[in-house]
Amino acid sequence: MANNNDSRPQDDALVNVNDNKEVIDSAPDTPTTAPKKEKSSGNGLLWFVVVILFLLVIGLAGAGYWYYMQQQTERLSSLDTQQKNTVALQSMEQQRAQLTDKIDAITQRNNALADTVSALKAENETLALQAESALEQIKNMEGRRPADWLIAEADYLVRMAGRKLWLENDVRTAILLLVNADKRLKSLADPSVLPVRAALAADIQTLQQLNPVSPSSVALALTGMIAQIDKLPLDAFEKPKDVNAQDNTLSESTDDWQENLAKVWQSLVDDLFTVKTIEGPVEPVLSLEAQFLIKEQLRLQLMHAQSAALKGDAGLYGQSLQYAQTLLIEKFDIEASQVTGFVSALQNLLNTEVSRPIPSELQAQKPLEGLLDSRVKQVFGQGASAL
Repeated sequence: MANNNDSRPQDDALVNVNDNKEVIDSAPDTPTTAPKKEKSSGNGLLWFVVVILFLLVIGLAGAGYWYYMQQQTERLSSLDTQQKNTVALQSMEQQRAQLTDKIDAITQRNNALADTVSALKAENETLALQAESALEQIKNMEGRRPADWLIAEADYLVRMAGRKLWLENDVRTAILLLVNADKRLKSLADPSVLPVRAALAADIQTLQQLNPVSPSSVALALTGMIAQIDKLPLDAFEKPKDVNAQDNTLSESTDDWQENLAKVWQSLVDDLFTVKTIEGPVEPVLSLEAQFLIKEQLRLQLMHAQSAALKGDAGLYGQSLQYAQTLLIEKFDIEASQVTGFVSALQNLLNTEVSRPIPSELQAQKPLEGLLDSRVKQVFGQGASAL
C-alpha cells in the first residue's frame, strides 16, 4: 500500500509541474496513516473474540468431560447395585424353593395322616358297633353285674380321648371324653375304681394346663397377613418441593419485556446448571427391584413362622416374627395405618404361645384296661373281648 501511494504523487507531479511540492508530499501521507489505524483496531477486536470463543470451547469441553465421568460413575454404581440385588433375589428364590419343598412334604404327610385318620374313624365306627352289640349282650344277661358295662364304656371313652388327642390334636374334645368316662365310673359307687378315677383326674388336669391356642388358627392368621403384604406402603424417598423456586411464567404485556427477558435467561441458566442444598441425611431412592426384595423377605419370614407354628417350634416361630417386625419398622412407612395395624397384629402373634407338649400316653388307660380285664372279660367272655 505504501508503494501505490508513492506512485500517485509522481503522476500528479508530471501533470501539474507548477504545483507546490509540499502539497504533493502531503497527498500520500493522508491516505496511508488512516487505514493502518483502522486495520490495527479491527485485528485486535477479532483476536479478542477468538480468545473468548476458545475459552468458551475449553469450558464446555471440560463441563462435558465432567458430566461424562459423573454418568459413568453413576452407571457403574447402578450396575453394582443391580448385581447385588440379583444375587440376593436368587438366594431368596432358592430359599423359597426349599420352603416350598418342605411345605409339599408337610402336605404329603398331612394327606397320609388324613388317610390314617379316616381309617381309624372307620375302625372306631366298627368298634362302636361292636361295643353297642356287646353292651346289648350285657343288658340281656340276667343276674350278672349289670353295672359293669359302665367300665367298658369308660374304657371306650378313654381310648377315643387318646385318638382325639394324638391324631387330631383336639385337646378340648379329649378333656370332655375323659370327664364323661369319670362320670361313668362315679356312677358305679364302687371304691375299687377310685385309683382309676384318680388317674383320670390327673390326665384331665394335665390336658387343661396345655396351651389352648390351636396351631391351625395361628397359621390361618399368618396366611391372611401374607395376602396383605403387597398393600403395605414402603418408606420410599419423595422429592421435596423447592420453596425457593421462582415463577418463570412469561407475561403477555409488552411493557414487561425486561422481566420476560430476565425470566427467559434464568430458565436457560436453570436448564444448564442446577445447584441444590440439602440439609439432613440423604435417603436412597428404592428401585422396583429393591421394593420387591423387601416385600419378598417379609413374606418369607411369615411363611417360616407359619411352618414353625404348625410344627410347634416356638423358637423358630418367635425368631421369624421378630425379623418380620424389624423389616416393617425399618423398611415400611410406619406412620401409615396399614403398617401400624400390621405391626400390632405381629405383636399379638409374638405374644401367642404355639408350643403344645401333648403327653404321649394317658395315665388312666392301662389301669382301666386292667380293671376291664378282671371284671368284665372274665364274666362275659367273648362278648366283652370284642370291646
